[in-house]
Amino acid sequence: QALNTKKAFGAAVTQYEHQSSVLGCKMVVSCIDPSALLNKKCDVVYWLSGLTCTDRNFIEKAGAFEAAVKHGVIIVCPDTSPRGVDIEGDSDSWDFGKGAGFYVNATEAKWAKHYKMYDYVVEELPKLIDATLKTTGKKSVMGHSMGGHGALTIALKNGGAYASVSAFAPICNPVKCPWGKKAFGGYLGSDEASWKGSDATELVASGAAAKYPDILIDVGTGDNFYTDGQLLPENFKAACDAKGQKVTLRMQDGYDHSYFFITSFVAEHVAFHAAALAK
Repeated sequence: QALNTKKAFGAAVTQYEHQSSVLGCKMVVSCIDPSALLNKKCDVVYWLSGLTCTDRNFIEKAGAFEAAVKHGVIIVCPDTSPRGVDIEGDSDSWDFGKGAGFYVNATEAKWAKHYKMYDYVVEELPKLIDATLKTTGKKSVMGHSMGGHGALTIALKNGGAYASVSAFAPICNPVKCPWGKKAFGGYLGSDEASWKGSDATELVASGAAAKYPDILIDVGTGDNFYTDGQLLPENFKAACDAKGQKVTLRMQDGYDHSYFFITSFVAEHVAFHAAALAK
């Protein structure tokens, strides 16, 4: 069900609401859709947002409309956690619970019923999008921060399902950073060995990761979360180098963690995905 729609650069920018059987609640998702303008089916690029975000942050701040139209891709932006369900502790902090689903399937009993963002993004949402919009059935994935972690792990665990993957300031090695330890401990429990299957660096290092022609990552050198050791992109690049996985890691001078950074390079990421989807 469409809640509202606007027009930008000729594309329809629509927010939809649907009942999620995976998450057990109503969810909203926003899309930049140039298919009617271009009168053709379009490939899909999924955008996964970061901590505290909703389906609207990318739509309202990234300025990706022109790139979506130019390259003929639909950009789909899901929310970052289940909404409309209240679990004790889900609003106590900004980096766990609501707005912080971390794109994993929770195994701890308290969270396991609703916090299945991995299954939602990988299984349920693409079926819904392909049934609702004019898509080719082909897709790629990109994301920011927690969503960069989501994009990397989802692509690495689902070879063949995604044409390409890219990320802005991703949490590359969550088992070794404070954000990841908090989230994984809460959602996945105290057995740290079980966390590794949800960590992009560990997936590559284990040899279990799908291979891609290239993985594009941008990180700002002025990002306080980078300097604080939350992102650890060098760990991911080292694992990829050891396994022969090409990574284009671009350290962007002076940029921070915000959408000022994302909007500066998002057109290059859309072009990166469009080229991979065209093959």
